[in-house]
Amino acid sequence: MFLEASAIYEKLLIGDLRYPISACNFVVNSGDGDVGFEIERRFRRMVRITLKKIVYPCWKPFMEGDSQNSGRKGDFGGIVDGLWWYEDSGKHVNGDFSMAMIQANSVLEDQCQLESGSLSSIEHGPQGTFVGVYDGHAGPEASRFINNHLFNNIKKFTSENEGMSDDVIRKAFLTTEEEFISVVESEWLSNPKMASVGSCCLVGVICNGVLYVANAGDSRAVLAREEKGINGFKGVRVSEEHNASYESVREELRSLHPNDPNIVALKHNVWRVRGLIQPKSTTNRDKGLFKLHSFHIQDTRSIGDVYLKKPDFNREPLLPKFILPEPFNQPILKSEPSVLVQKLTPEDQFLIFASDGLWEHLSDQEAVDIVKSSPQNGIGRKLVKAALQKAAKKREMRYSDLKKVGVEGGVRRHFHDDITVIVLFLNHNLSSSATPVSFKCSS
Repeated sequence: MFLEASAIYEKLLIGDLRYPISACNFVVNSGDGDVGFEIERRFRRMVRITLKKIVYPCWKPFMEGDSQNSGRKGDFGGIVDGLWWYEDSGKHVNGDFSMAMIQANSVLEDQCQLESGSLSSIEHGPQGTFVGVYDGHAGPEASRFINNHLFNNIKKFTSENEGMSDDVIRKAFLTTEEEFISVVESEWLSNPKMASVGSCCLVGVICNGVLYVANAGDSRAVLAREEKGINGFKGVRVSEEHNASYESVREELRSLHPNDPNIVALKHNVWRVRGLIQPKSTTNRDKGLFKLHSFHIQDTRSIGDVYLKKPDFNREPLLPKFILPEPFNQPILKSEPSVLVQKLTPEDQFLIFASDGLWEHLSDQEAVDIVKSSPQNGIGRKLVKAALQKAAKKREMRYSDLKKVGVEGGVRRHFHDDITVIVLFLNHNLSSSATPVSFKCSS
């Protein structure tokens, strides 16, 4: 019953729904906007009613967790409670922090970590705080790999450089990529799927009063800066995103691939790299069944996705769904991050690092305002809940009903993505000496 309901819902929402909506849009564009809007409104209402009748009964036994005094200790710190992982409060070298993550995919693809203390492998090296948000796709293997290797590479190159720098972070990204490619090569014949998994990678480092933000993909970091005279905080984006929805990113792709007129394509009002829809795997754990959903390839930088970077891995034994119909001679995606470096000032109050699952539902300023107006303890979870409430509202359903939606069969993924949030509060009066802290969400 569950898989049948899931399949029907997916057909309504992703497949057959596309064409009726396009037809309605045609009516709107032809000048009879009121009629087109009414047709679309009625059709969407019909879909919602059908969804409730078929799928809602499958949700009732499930609760997502996040109840008071429940859950268990995670293997690398934090609390695991149903679909949630969180650490409501803690101390880092430069202040306090709060972290939270919720699962939407059948297998959790987001990973994250916070490391505070020594940033190098040598004694008396620089002290600071490192955070990482790793948004995996097509599977969790790449984000897990980054979670286990990137910070060690940061420490290695910080030691060699005798200090933190943007070049240290770039080298750490590229070395992690090379190490992952080595795994893909070693497992190519036994596990070719490894060539198709990848992860966006957002990193923040605070060291000696300087903020470094490195990003490959579409996760985001936002700095809250106090605006004197208005009694408020302004959200300042401090990361560069690499998503084909941005004109500047499309221009970069076209300049890097001047002989490929189809390097970016607009299909169904979505800009895609090479016009691709990439299969996304989900598993029904109870019955051991495997399904494929699809998502658009919009990120232009990542770690992993080796089949889009090295032609030798865009062939059999890779699944045919991943093999490009046209050959390529240079990497379609890049792994080098964009790195921002800036001196922190006393007006800088806190930082929000999050995967795109949060930013799909909250603007930069909305997130900043929520943090400013709320207690620090548990603010990571509060931000995630705010996004979930908006996700439910977009589907015209109650948040209490969304909480009952499970991840089996990929149903929950139709409402929101995995969401990861790390909030760092900045205390500019603290010294850099503090007890080392390490937290990881690792599935």
